[in-house]
Parts: sequence; C-alpha cells; structure tokens
Amino acid sequence: MRTRRDFLRSTVLGASAAWTVPMFIDRTFAQMGETARDLATQPVTGKDGTILVVLQLAGGNDGLNTLVPFAEDAYYRARPKIGKKESELIKLSDHVGLNGAMPYLGSMFQDGNLGIVQGVGYPNPNRSHFVSTSIWETADPQNRSSTGWLGRYFDHACPGADPTVGISFNKTQPESFGATKNPGVCLNSPELYRWIHGGGEKAQAEEFFADLNQPEQDEPPMDGASIAMPAGGKIGGIRGETNLAFLERVALDARVSSKQILELAAKHKTSVRYDGTPIARNLNLVARMIAGKMPTRVYYVSHGGFDTHNKQVNSHDRLLGQLDSALKSFFTDLKEQGNDQRVVLMTFSEFGRRVEENESSGTDHGKASCLFVAGPGAKGGLHGKHPSLTDLSDGDLQHTVDFRDVYGTLLSDWLKAPSITPILGKSYQNLSLV
Repeated sequence: MRTRRDFLRSTVLGASAAWTVPMFIDRTFAQMGETARDLATQPVTGKDGTILVVLQLAGGNDGLNTLVPFAEDAYYRARPKIGKKESELIKLSDHVGLNGAMPYLGSMFQDGNLGIVQGVGYPNPNRSHFVSTSIWETADPQNRSSTGWLGRYFDHACPGADPTVGISFNKTQPESFGATKNPGVCLNSPELYRWIHGGGEKAQAEEFFADLNQPEQDEPPMDGASIAMPAGGKIGGIRGETNLAFLERVALDARVSSKQILELAAKHKTSVRYDGTPIARNLNLVARMIAGKMPTRVYYVSHGGFDTHNKQVNSHDRLLGQLDSALKSFFTDLKEQGNDQRVVLMTFSEFGRRVEENESSGTDHGKASCLFVAGPGAKGGLHGKHPSLTDLSDGDLQHTVDFRDVYGTLLSDWLKAPSITPILGKSYQNLSLV
C-alpha cells in the first residue's frame, strides 16, 4: 500500500460522509486515551459492553482436516494421502478430533471456552470464492443485497453510533459492513505494525505519510470529478454514495492522523508476545484498541491462504498453527487487560473443501464446513450435527446448520440487538452459542 490513491481507498473507507475530516480523526483516535470523552451516543458501546471479533479464514478452509471425523472409514477412503491420523489429533469426542496444529484451541475446548459449529453452510451453495464470500457477507443466499449483515446491525441496533462502531483491518472495507447510514471504518497500513514493534521509526512513519499526500505522476489533482468509487467488486461502503460524498469521507490529511495513530498504537503495553504473522499483528491491534476503550462493537480481521488445491497437508497445518498461536496471544492479552469476558470471536470461511482429495494432494472447492466461536463468553462444545461423509451432494458435504442461525444467535444473545428481523430478514434458530 504505497500510493496515495490506495491509502485513500483503503484506510478510512466507510467513514460517515457527515463528519468533517478533523472531527472524524478526533473521534476515531482520541477514544484511545483513558481521559477521552465518550462521543458515541448508542446506549452500549465497546467501552462498556460486549465485543464481537469476526475472523475470516479466506480461501475456503478445509473443515474436514480442521475438525476431523477420525471414527469414519469413509474419511480415510476419500483421503488416503492427506487424511489426518487419530494420533495427530486432539480428541474432542469418540467421533471427531481437532487438528493437532491447534493445541491452544484444544485447551479452550477442554475449558469450555470454544464452541465448534459443525456442518455450516446455506441452501443452494456456490463454489465461487467471490460469490460465496458475498453471500456470507450479506447473509443473502440470493446474493442480491446491497448491504451487509454487520452494516445492517450498525444501522438498526446502533443508532447515533460513532463511525468506529465497526473497525476492519482489511485492505478494503468488507462487504459485511455495507450500510445505509454507518458502515464503520477500515484501517490498514503495514507501516502501523512497524511503529508498534520497531521502536524509533517515527521519522520513517512521518515520511511515509507525507509521501502518501503527494499526487502520483499519473494521478490528476483531487477534485470531485476525478475521484471514483473503487472498482473490482462490491465493498462495504454507504449504499448509493456519490463520488463527491466519497471524496468528503477520504480526503483527509494523512500527516495529521499519523501522529495520533502512532500514539494510540503505542499506548497499550502488554507482556504478551505476538508472532510476526499478519493475523497475529492484526489481533494485536484489536487488543490495543480494546485496551484503549474504543467504542467499537465489531472488529473484522482476515487470515488468508486457505485455497489449498495443491500439497495441502503442510500448508494447511501451518495456517491453522498460525491461527492457534495468534488466538493464544490475543486471549492471553485480553485476560491480562481484564477484558477477556467481554469478547467473543467467530471464524467463518466462504466454503469448505470437497470430501475427496485431488490428484495434487490437495482439495478443491466444496460446500459445508465448520466454524469456531471462542472466548470465555462462548458456550463450549460441539454444536450442530456433523455432516454425513457418504450422503453427499455432488461430492460435497451437505450443510446441517444454516450460517444465519449463527449470525442470529450472536446478534441477539451477544450483541443484544433488539431484533434480528431487520438485520437478517426473519428469525432463525437459536444455537445457544453464548
């Protein structure tokens, strides 16, 4: 992210057009101090209420090698090369075990702090990364919604909320944040991680932000006519937003904000060590913002690389190990802060993988998978029914739990939405996950 255009499109995309630039910066970053005034008007904020962290496993996580049905011969017949042996697993029941690369999650399960929802999917599933991700983000299997499930939560359950009611650390705003009023904010800069871990790099940070404020050689001067909305697919902005409104939201002076970003990033001190992986760094930032008493209700982070078509075993185990280590640091940090009881983390992936391994010792795009709901506030255990490995749909697992059941449960029971009907369109089965 080295260009000014990229910065404008990805760092604060989603901030309400109603805020002036200085006020937006003040409201976004001044919250971090203990003495900062509470500018949010919703009755409950992330300062004093529950917080949901949504963690995307991007690429299509292989649920069968994450939660392994070791007791079924059909599993080993379908996966003679990549199947996980019982001795490689953390046994959770007589039927399934957790991938051995996740010992911390195994301990969370034993302590009753990890819920695993089996067989999650939706009717008439799609194997396209883009389409299926959009379906999960909008909570609309017809893929026709112009807003996201979290954006609708912000609009309907958080009236008057600060723009920081939702914060994403993706390069672009997730489609799930798409809203009619308040789509949250998107903050992403690799340099921010250097400031946190690198010590005396303030001059480099200031130089980086100064460079961002210089026009590119092929970029026309900034005016309302020359700025267009980002292309390449749907993102979580404000529905029906004009180019001028987009300009008003993103035309901030980065040099003004850089000092405040640097100060807030360095404010929280922890004895917990985080790995240098992107997912660990992002969760580190989330922990810092929670410690700083941001009014944020939902944080969104992503862990990519799960499109495991080739030589899956080592890469998949590595990705799950990175996830496990990052979550260990994150929840240890939250406990040290005294905030662990307030945070629940939910994972999701756009689809699972096919039951049979392919000729490249990998797996191709499938349908149903599993997801995690983690934290002291979660109800541990196995939820839902594990899909059959023999009663398949065109070689894929058939879902036994609708993902909107998970969303509805967390919205009503954890985020305390007054009603999930305006958010999800109707009521869904409560899964007692929290």
